[in-house]
Amino acid sequence: MKKISYDRIYKSQEYLSSLGDIHHRALFGGYTLAVEDAVFAMVSDGELYLRACEESAKYCVKHASSFLTLMKRGRPVLLNYYRVDDGLWQDKEKLLLLSSFALNAARKERSERHQRNRLKDLPNLTFQIEVLLYEVGITNEETLRELGAKTSWLKMRARNRGLSVKVLFALQGAIEGLHEAALPADIRRELTEWFNALPAIPEHHSSR
Repeated sequence: MKKISYDRIYKSQEYLSSLGDIHHRALFGGYTLAVEDAVFAMVSDGELYLRACEESAKYCVKHASSFLTLMKRGRPVLLNYYRVDDGLWQDKEKLLLLSSFALNAARKERSERHQRNRLKDLPNLTFQIEVLLYEVGITNEETLRELGAKTSWLKMRARNRGLSVKVLFALQGAIEGLHEAALPADIRRELTEWFNALPAIPEHHSSR
């Protein structure tokens, strides 16, 4: 399966070379295709999938395109990437046009993400939570993602003893790009069990 995916990657690089230098990277059992860090396509099980966007919506509806599903932490996740079928492979001009739409959309989102560098702009994160995160050295989305919700929450609780499980949900939702109320039940349950299993912080008494 790995070989046919690599064959598809090389074919994609050949067909779409006019878009720029296309490089690939392994992700969730598949491969991302990007130009200058703007991910516009994925290859999975030997199939190419293009990032869906407003400009390609009409094509996706007309051709009843199938979308990519990958397993993430044991759960199937539907991604916003549609399959390039045999007909589209044979229409190189159309394939290149749709790929350019996907790349432009990826670049636009990347640009907007760089402009939206305040933590409070993420789902669930209020100005107050942003301040608490800044206090423990978490000043951007990348750091929050790298540390994860649990580690970030523990750093915050070290300074704020009464930090609630709701803040933990808020952090996880921010990382997932979801409102905390929309977090899947299994994630909420796992976070709640983790929170309930934490040892209590001992009281500190000042000595005179």
